[in-house]
Amino acid sequence: MYLCGRRPLFAEYTTKYNINNGGLAFFPANPSAATSPPPVGGVGGGFMNKILLLAAATLFAGSAMAAKPKKKAAAPELPKDTLVFTTVIANPVTSIKNQNNSGTCWAYSSLAFLESEVLKKNPGISADELDLCESFLVSKTYTDRADRHVRTHGDASFSQGGSFYDAIYCMKHYGLAPEGVMPYPTTCYGDSLFNFSSFFPPMEAYLKAIATSDAKKINPAWKKSVQGMIDDYFGQTPTEFDYKGKHYTPKSFVSDYLHLDPNDYISLTSYTHQPYGEYFILEIQDNWRWGSTLNMELDDFMRVMEEGVRAGWTFAWGADVSEDGFSRRTGKNKCVATVPDTKSSAGVGSDQSRWTGEKAGANVTVSDNAGEKVITPEMRQLGYDNWETTDDHGMQIYGIAQDQNGKEYFMMKNSWGNYGPYEGFWYVSKPYVAYKTMNIVINKNAVPADLRKKYGI
Repeated sequence: MYLCGRRPLFAEYTTKYNINNGGLAFFPANPSAATSPPPVGGVGGGFMNKILLLAAATLFAGSAMAAKPKKKAAAPELPKDTLVFTTVIANPVTSIKNQNNSGTCWAYSSLAFLESEVLKKNPGISADELDLCESFLVSKTYTDRADRHVRTHGDASFSQGGSFYDAIYCMKHYGLAPEGVMPYPTTCYGDSLFNFSSFFPPMEAYLKAIATSDAKKINPAWKKSVQGMIDDYFGQTPTEFDYKGKHYTPKSFVSDYLHLDPNDYISLTSYTHQPYGEYFILEIQDNWRWGSTLNMELDDFMRVMEEGVRAGWTFAWGADVSEDGFSRRTGKNKCVATVPDTKSSAGVGSDQSRWTGEKAGANVTVSDNAGEKVITPEMRQLGYDNWETTDDHGMQIYGIAQDQNGKEYFMMKNSWGNYGPYEGFWYVSKPYVAYKTMNIVINKNAVPADLRKKYGI
């Protein structure tokens, strides 16, 4: 999962948005000035009379102006068909982060999800104070990935990306750390945000030379060289640290402060090329640890996501964001993701139906599907098979909102900084989620009880 970007919108307005209470308001950046008082005229007569009359007129005009209410500036008219959202439910999340120039969305979204898990388990921990360290997770992951890359002679890829399983694996085997116990962001490169343009390519080239070497025997010293490159950028990962007056190791920090259990989490997806109800290794390059995912029927998959959010849970969301419907650059509904129905259906039984699977779609209500394609398991599979659906980006789904037409959307937290009109948050339609989700990681307890029983969770 590898994507980042940001650009301002609605520069002529100040945008205010509250993720907990819902609603979006636009306020003019330069409100109209108060109307100037009308000019005051003089009256003929003696000099003193003129002065007295002028003073009286000035006082009268001033009091009249003081009594006259100012005209209230009219609210700016939004472009026609602009979506206006009201929150249905928004589960607690931490502050927006910025992955900047790095392919680390998997780390930011995984930790955003785990931070929400911590808030749910520990009511005494504030969202304002909770901030897990991406550098710790990325450093541990790159070290392991380099080893896998060389052991497989380069067949297992080495790149900036990763998967949600990397965070679960790190939590289980190495622990986690709070922001501030590692040198980031004051690295020796001087970056205030991740910027891998100078750091990553030399390491990638070095590893490629080792992994694809035709030597009969390689010197294991390569590991020390690679670890040095990682430590030079992120700093060394701590083996112990103090936090809020107590001493922890990364593992004890997980168990004793965060109160998280790696065994509580499960990866879910829905594809037809593997049997439903069975675990399989999702075939994407960044699943280099070969983590397993449970394959569910599409309607069940959608139920887990929607009912989980309504019950107070969030989840890590991996999806394709390369579609035109993922509006991140232009348009009146920027930072809204949909699957526009741009062509009429040829109907069930047609050649179009044979290839696109226009049969009974995912269990999405008519109102929530308005103006969008009806998503079927066959459509999901075709997109995966022909590379139209790719493993682009990791995000967090944390809520549900409704537009002015009654259509519901998932609320998404991104890692591109305070980007767009909703300051880092997005709205994603249910058809888009049904169509373009690669996989999710969610707490097993968020899965409805009947589905836990059905799939043996």
